[in-house]
Amino acid sequence: MDLLLILTYAALCVAIFKIFKIPLNKWTVPTAVLGGIILIGTLILLMNYNHPHTNFGGQFYVSTPIVPGVRGKVIEVPVTANQPLKKGDILFKIDPTPFEAEVRLQEAALAEAEQTVLGLEASYKSAQAATAKAQAERDRTLQQFRRYEKGFKRGAFTRADVDNRRQFYLSAEATLEAAQAEERRAKLAFESEIRGENTTVAKIRALLTQAQFNLSQTVVEAPTDGYATQVALRPGMMAVPVPLRPVMTFIHQEEQFYVGAFRQNSLLRLKPGFKADFIFSALPGKTFAGEVVEVLPAIGEGQVQAAGALYSSTLLQNQGRPLVKLKITDDLSPYQLPQGASVEIAVYSDSFEHVSVMRKVLIRMKSWQNYLFLDH
Repeated sequence: MDLLLILTYAALCVAIFKIFKIPLNKWTVPTAVLGGIILIGTLILLMNYNHPHTNFGGQFYVSTPIVPGVRGKVIEVPVTANQPLKKGDILFKIDPTPFEAEVRLQEAALAEAEQTVLGLEASYKSAQAATAKAQAERDRTLQQFRRYEKGFKRGAFTRADVDNRRQFYLSAEATLEAAQAEERRAKLAFESEIRGENTTVAKIRALLTQAQFNLSQTVVEAPTDGYATQVALRPGMMAVPVPLRPVMTFIHQEEQFYVGAFRQNSLLRLKPGFKADFIFSALPGKTFAGEVVEVLPAIGEGQVQAAGALYSSTLLQNQGRPLVKLKITDDLSPYQLPQGASVEIAVYSDSFEHVSVMRKVLIRMKSWQNYLFLDH
């Protein structure tokens, strides 16, 4: 662009000198040269500040490492690498045999526990009946004891008869206390519950829910729309729920955004809604329109975290660039670019808009330069 401006200015000067027959001397020539330097330099400085450009740009996408929820042998991998998937499509299956067995075991345990609860209810009612019987017996022996006491005072019974009836009463009282204790135990066993359900049944039901969840984890599904890439998983391999050992990588199919790292000098000329142009190394000679979405509020080089060492001044030597999130408004679908492609970005602010023509010409010239490279 600099060369184009110089050549354009030189041609204009030549035309002016020829048309107006201006003599070439020590005053006119240096004046024309100095005027060109000032004019071109001013235009370039205005363009660089008001319409920033960066070579450091690219598309970013979100990937998820697929880690199985349970351990087991892979029996089926129906997914095809790099083919579009819908949310819920099956990625692979793990042998469900041990998990099905665990579900059946917990279902049997739950049925047994429910039957046990019915038995506890019967035991509680039986204990209530035993308590009522013991209480009736206690009341009967108490009445006899009191009758014998009155009879003893009148000389109808002997002391031995009274003591005998008293022992019958004390025995019935002890039997009643034992029956009441048994009733309380049966009541606690029957009525011990959490959220309206017997504790034993609730515990086994929770184990059954866990077993059913583990069984469901034997079928691993796509978390969102997207595709699995570089699929190396095969039937017979062991899948282990360890975060550091994912079995495949899933790429989420979301709206495509691009990120550019601009100079901090241009921060005041980077605002959401500003128009932008994009050029790809993979698409020489083509320019795509877009716009700024947001300027990320933090620069990574300035972050600090709690640590056991003090930070030194070397931390301030890393002058980072602000990251700007952008999107392309033109249709890129015919080009089938891989996600993560690098891009150069030019942003056009609302200041000195007439100078943006220079940036637009320059970005298109650089796009054509992508045809030229010497790798061989």
